[in-house]
Amino acid sequence: MKNSKRRATPVPPHASTGPAAFGRWLAHRLEGLGYDLSSPRSGGRSAFAEAAGLSPSTVTRLLRGEMPTDPRLLRTLAEAIKEPYAAVLVRAGVISPDELAAVQNPTTTNPITPDQAADELGITDPVERKVFINMVRTLARPSAATTGEEKLAD
Repeated sequence: MKNSKRRATPVPPHASTGPAAFGRWLAHRLEGLGYDLSSPRSGGRSAFAEAAGLSPSTVTRLLRGEMPTDPRLLRTLAEAIKEPYAAVLVRAGVISPDELAAVQNPTTTNPITPDQAADELGITDPVERKVFINMVRTLARPSAATTGEEKLAD
């Protein structure tokens, strides 16, 4: 049963996790959404399971920290609790906060040259290689809008 008077205690978004910690965080989140988890017979687990499209036993195992964290299950869970999927993956310990940050904000510290790109792509024909390198250099120049030049496509 939902109980709108219960509110979750905020938990830092990237708290260290393991199955037990994930279960505690999930319980706080469900209580914050109004699910009464005060006892096994309060109905909150079953109500959430039905709303989320999960089995009650799956929800119980997640809350107890007894279940491995399957990414497909976590996606369903994230949608049901209205949390970003990436944040749930971090909470569940599937990825670390650093791994998430690296994916969300990739940085290239050593950009490759047009010659290196041609090598990586296997462009060995001298004429094709020259065309490729010139095209890359042309595309890498500041756009016509910022230089005031007319656009060739017009």
